[in-house]
Amino acid sequence: MSAVEIKNTTEQKMQKSLESLKSGLAKIRSGRANPGILEHIQVDYYGNPTPLAQVANLGLADARTINVQPFEKTMVAVIEKAIRDSDLGLNPASQGTIIRVPMPALTEERRRELTKLVKSEGEDAKIAVRNLRRDANEHLKRLTKDKEISEDEERRATDDIQKMTDKAVIDIDKIVVDKEKEIMTV
Repeated sequence: MSAVEIKNTTEQKMQKSLESLKSGLAKIRSGRANPGILEHIQVDYYGNPTPLAQVANLGLADARTINVQPFEKTMVAVIEKAIRDSDLGLNPASQGTIIRVPMPALTEERRRELTKLVKSEGEDAKIAVRNLRRDANEHLKRLTKDKEISEDEERRATDDIQKMTDKAVIDIDKIVVDKEKEIMTV
């Protein structure tokens, strides 16, 4: 593996860490309705646990209500129960074949707890990015020791990886700040 391949692989993994953070934060509830918070809920679909997004259409009715429209009419009660039993504290109501999920307003205390959770997720993402940097740097040192690349090449690659890490950390901070603003907005 060359220094260029190591840099490319590290950059791809850092992007995956950012995407993972974004999807993790999408599940954290804010004051506004977001269909993403229901996607991870598992529904019993003919004996198999299946993500809600695979058995129903998720959409927004308005800023505070999520519409869930099952693909099969028989799934309405099962989906309603799964949403109610989830740890999100939501109370769905079915109207024929459509399930409406109103998003209750968040208290100030709950908003602060959620911002702490967001910061924690951000720190975990930063740790993951720094671990990727460490692994890449160790790999480069091994290549230099085995005389596969020069010390200058190692230094340049290490600098590039540090720049990628710095950029990823800045991106993580921006994502966290945006999510905190979204949560704290009443």
